[in-house]
Amino acid sequence: MHRKLRAALVGGVLGVAASLASAAVLTFDDIGAEGTVPAAYGGLDWSAAGWTAFNTEQDPYNAHSGSWRAATGWGADDAASLIRFPTPATFQGAWMAGLGGATVSFQLFAGGQLVASSATLDASATPTFLASGYAGMVDAVQVHSPAHAYFAMDDFSFTASVPEPQSVLLMALGLVLVGGLARARRS
Repeated sequence: MHRKLRAALVGGVLGVAASLASAAVLTFDDIGAEGTVPAAYGGLDWSAAGWTAFNTEQDPYNAHSGSWRAATGWGADDAASLIRFPTPATFQGAWMAGLGGATVSFQLFAGGQLVASSATLDASATPTFLASGYAGMVDAVQVHSPAHAYFAMDDFSFTASVPEPQSVLLMALGLVLVGGLARARRS
């Protein structure tokens, strides 16, 4: 009986930990009104960014899904495109569309240090996925482009981090305590 209880507890802890690592795709379709992307949109910090959400048809700034997408403003620079994660996350990439010649790439940061850069994509009217090319954890993403406002971004994809080991341990201890109390009641 003890072996089955331990196996169930370990399975439960692993299942809970795995479920806490959540993938997200920000489509911008839930923003609701054209204008600045809200500072805490999708649980991320967009406050340093100069992103505008829009849903009007504007070829070649085509959406990948739905009708909404985001773009940086006229005259923006790379610093105006910074998006911060509240806790380290894995950034997969986003769909980009825009004028040919508007090259874009991602710069990925952890602890204020550049840890990776993606490939460079030459935007076109056909939305194309620009992968980050990095599987490690980051706490900020910046879009690098010499032509801000000439591209649009859609379906920004990332996976939130798994809780720290201390959190998982505390959860496991809680499950053991609950299991112990249930066992004591049966006795």
